Amino acid sequence: MQLSEQEIVRREKLRQLRELGIDPYPAEKYPVDTLSSSVRENYEEGKHVVMAGRLMSRRIQGKASFAEMQDSAGRIQLYFNRDEICEGEDKSAYNDIYKKLLDIGDIIGIEGELFKTQVGEKTVRVKRFTLLSKALRPLPLPKKDAEGKVFDEFNDPEQRYRMRYVDLVVNPNVRETFVKRTKITNSIRRFFNEKGYLEVETPILQPIPGGAAARPFQTHHNALGIPLYLRIANELYLKRLIVGGFDGVYEFAKDFRNEGMDRTHNPEFTVMELYVAYKDYNWMMETTEQLLERVAREANGSTRVSAGGETIDFKAPYPRVPILDAIREHTGIDVDGMDEAALRDAAAGLGIEVDESMGVGKLIDEIFGECCEHHYVQPTFIIDYPKEMSPLTKAHRSKPGLTERFELLVNGKEIANAYSELNDPIDQRERFEEQLKLSEKGDDEAMFIDRDFLRALEFGMPPTSGIGIGIDRLVMLLTDNSSIQEVLFFPQMKPEKKPLELNDEERAIVNILRPAAEMDLGILKEKAGLSNKKWDKATKSLAKKGLFEVSKTEDGLLARFKA
Repeated sequence: MQLSEQEIVRREKLRQLRELGIDPYPAEKYPVDTLSSSVRENYEEGKHVVMAGRLMSRRIQGKASFAEMQDSAGRIQLYFNRDEICEGEDKSAYNDIYKKLLDIGDIIGIEGELFKTQVGEKTVRVKRFTLLSKALRPLPLPKKDAEGKVFDEFNDPEQRYRMRYVDLVVNPNVRETFVKRTKITNSIRRFFNEKGYLEVETPILQPIPGGAAARPFQTHHNALGIPLYLRIANELYLKRLIVGGFDGVYEFAKDFRNEGMDRTHNPEFTVMELYVAYKDYNWMMETTEQLLERVAREANGSTRVSAGGETIDFKAPYPRVPILDAIREHTGIDVDGMDEAALRDAAAGLGIEVDESMGVGKLIDEIFGECCEHHYVQPTFIIDYPKEMSPLTKAHRSKPGLTERFELLVNGKEIANAYSELNDPIDQRERFEEQLKLSEKGDDEAMFIDRDFLRALEFGMPPTSGIGIGIDRLVMLLTDNSSIQEVLFFPQMKPEKKPLELNDEERAIVNILRPAAEMDLGILKEKAGLSNKKWDKATKSLAKKGLFEVSKTEDGLLARFKA
């Protein structure tokens, strides 16, 4: 492992600390009794406090020093005075340990008293300090020049997502996003718990991936000798619980879909699904309005939020727009009653890519998604979807060919999907069989037939309404983030490329060849100054690592560096 200069220095300090008998990673508990937020909000002059956190800055001025420490609630200023920390003749705790062996990023514990500086800054006068964890890598902290311009910010998305632990330390706004995420989920839980609904858990590994039209991840269970799938939705298991006699159940679930990734899609995502007996989709629309109005208030203090430059108001009620009317309004095409061939022609005329595996439902979905979705910025219920688009939804009570389904769109994106749930087992079986035909045509997102779920319906499920709310997208809206990766602690990413380790001979060749990019092989060998044996071994190794290649030209052999 190649270490930077700073990493080498920090490891040397670690060695010196141990030589002094100081454990840089002590095991015993540290008796923290105060957070920085408590100091800010409930300041008491002279109060004794015990605090712990990460050392974030220092301004050493001889025998005194001001520093900043960051804990889970924010930052607090510390004042270190050599004579107060070292009451006797031995001043090494300040002169050697604090000044020379501590670094920015180290985690320390401090005991002291509160006071205010001459400019009114609430500060802790440190009486004792303890090293709790030595940081061996420097934090990527931003710096300001004399004109106030900020440099070296830790803002590269790929680095931030890979090293979220660093992102949380150096970018306070990121921490606030995830604090707000917890407030949002807690608010939803309170809303449902107050209504008496039961929070439950259902299987993540499923023999049949049901409840949505999506491509699943597949694995194999060795002991049972069967294929299993990571769930794409928890709907069918929750409806089994309604069959079993619960009136209202909900679950915050991790779902998985083996599909594309973009700013609003991650293969692993969080959804909340709710099912309530003896209700319909009209009741669910009203309940959704009440829920989101409350969640917005509790998360942001207002029903109005800023998202992507738009001001969005979650105040009820929300418009209700039939999907076929929306398509007619935004495309000028009436797709009502069109067969598959006509829909395919309509989509092509709108410049939408389609393929032979798409049935009526998917073609309508593509047209709506491409031509209509982005128009709905304020919360809007898109309602009454065609039956082909909704294999788990009850047929509309007054509109033949449609179903009692809605999607909630906000800022041009789907946030929730809900139905009057289909509870007719014969109709459900026919719908599943239609999905099987789509699968046979090549639609890898068509639903599987879940025969156990059909058996459950045959025992009788009461009239029920259900909804799924995308928690990640809701958090994006309420925290004004345009990328789903910003609201996931650890979003899925490609494997990080490991830095190639080179020996001295390989490094000598690379250092000569890299600036020139290519060079006569004989000249390169002469400049490298290696024996034939070392040369052969080094060039073969570099070629294997993909850094070096040799090509034949009219003038001889040419060595080329490959980045």
